[in-house]
Amino acid sequence: MHEDLKKAVEVLREGGLILYPTDTIWGIGCDATNKEAVKRVYDLKQRHDSKSMLVLLDNVAKLPGYIDEIPDVAYDMMEFTNKPLTIIFDGAKNLADNLLAEDGSIGIRITSEAFSQQLCGRFKKPLVSTSANVSGESSPQNFSEISDVIKQGVDFIVSFRQEEMKNPAPSSIIKLGKGGEVTIIRE
Repeated sequence: MHEDLKKAVEVLREGGLILYPTDTIWGIGCDATNKEAVKRVYDLKQRHDSKSMLVLLDNVAKLPGYIDEIPDVAYDMMEFTNKPLTIIFDGAKNLADNLLAEDGSIGIRITSEAFSQQLCGRFKKPLVSTSANVSGESSPQNFSEISDVIKQGVDFIVSFRQEEMKNPAPSSIIKLGKGGEVTIIRE
């Protein structure tokens, strides 16, 4: 895992794309502050940039660096959830503008999975995490289901966890309004 982390961070710092395991499914990742890298992900997925992608962080303490105002209920949700939780926040900042939704919001998940958490910690920036598939196709449940188009379109593929055959569940998605209003997008 150490060599994978070292090489992935190197590729991310150079503006490259990686294919890596997360707390849910395998993801395509890049530096969430690099507009050109984010554009490459959209191009690889053949996805319009009006459909925002989510961001992974390794620690809840980093949220204020990327969100203007964090409703208190967000901290409670993250603390008490028993599965991966993506929260869509209003008022994103310090991220590539082509990563944000049209209303300026962004989905963020605090990862607790070993590889993606260490990767975010070592990279010291938020990491794009989007399913490793071409837009409109099914999300792969494990590494063996990832298409060659995606594998050939990234700059580095992490070796760690490629052999796993689990069928991970996607994250729950909740949108939080400025006043703490909660809208469930996906349970």
